[in-house]
Amino acid sequence: MSLSLKQLTVYLTLLGLGGGAGVLGSRYLMAEQEVIRRPQIVPAVLQPFTPQRPKVAPQKNLNFIAKAVEKVGPAVVRIDAARQVSRDIPQPFHNPFFRRFFGEDLPMPKQRIEQGTGSGFILSSDGRLITNAHVVEGTEEVKVTLKDGRSFDGQVVGTDPVTDVAVVKIEATDLPTVNLGKAENLTPGEWAIAIGNPLGLDNTVTVGIISALGRSSSQVGVPEKRVSFIQTDAAINPGNSGGPLLNATGEVVGINTAIRANAQGLGFAIPVETAERIANQLFSKGKVEHPYLGIQMVTLTPELREKINQDQDFDLKVTQDHGVLIVRVVPGSPAQRAGFKSGDIIKTVASKPVKNATEVQQGVEASEVGSQLEVEVLRNGKTKLIVVRPGAFPMENR
Repeated sequence: MSLSLKQLTVYLTLLGLGGGAGVLGSRYLMAEQEVIRRPQIVPAVLQPFTPQRPKVAPQKNLNFIAKAVEKVGPAVVRIDAARQVSRDIPQPFHNPFFRRFFGEDLPMPKQRIEQGTGSGFILSSDGRLITNAHVVEGTEEVKVTLKDGRSFDGQVVGTDPVTDVAVVKIEATDLPTVNLGKAENLTPGEWAIAIGNPLGLDNTVTVGIISALGRSSSQVGVPEKRVSFIQTDAAINPGNSGGPLLNATGEVVGINTAIRANAQGLGFAIPVETAERIANQLFSKGKVEHPYLGIQMVTLTPELREKINQDQDFDLKVTQDHGVLIVRVVPGSPAQRAGFKSGDIIKTVASKPVKNATEVQQGVEASEVGSQLEVEVLRNGKTKLIVVRPGAFPMENR
């Protein structure tokens, strides 16, 4: 069947449209694939940049030192003490010849007033303060100055030279106070903050870390004391004595008390538990009785054992490389009456194992004068339990 010219024209038109649609469709599909393969570049002015902020974890308070000082600073005080001291007559003038020669004109001891400045901090809002014994040594009254400028006359209630702790009372109310922490919870490496009045510069703040714990009195260079010290590298200078050592949260963990004159960056503080216990006794009784056994002891090492065995003055034969060895028992002491002997090696105090002389001292210090204290020793290879009643630490030893 033949097509008319009109029909043929329509058919060709449809083919043309179809072809055109096919070509356009093909171009559209190709363009879509090209968009997927290669994204279209859009001028920056047409696509504004929106910065993406990185997610940052919440930061801790970087001003924790300032916060701690703000909280405790008002309770830190300056203590000015004045004591009368005399200069002795030069030794040559003690000779009877000079006394006969000079007669009434013999030079007399000169009296002078010695001024000293230290630090302290307020324990209670009614005016109970704590400081170092050496800050108020030789005087019964001191001048106490608060951070806000107020001054008070302070009465020295009691001192304990054995631990270097003293307490002072001022007549006032609604005073700022400190919060006491726990030195036993400290870890070497954590922050330490010291506040005091070094060289008369009031409310000076220094910061460092807790360098070590449990430093014995002999290690610190004050063997006459009975304290297990905190060591810190926070700067402690003359005048800091009696001021607080703080942890990062502003709690008092110690009393700054000593520096080594032959070293830099070494300061020592009395643990707050010791200071609080002594302060409570001083406020209630005016004095402190320290439990006393009357033994001299050393912490054994292989080297020390060898030296002791070779030293004829000791007259001991030590077979242990480790432990706490009693090298001497004081005549007439509670230890002698209880039956301790030189050569005994202390194993436990109050049922707690001990590894060094410091732990023995701490165990004795935790007991009470006149109470029964069980001490287990090793003697001639056999374990022996000794029950001793500690006496009061003799005053002449202080």
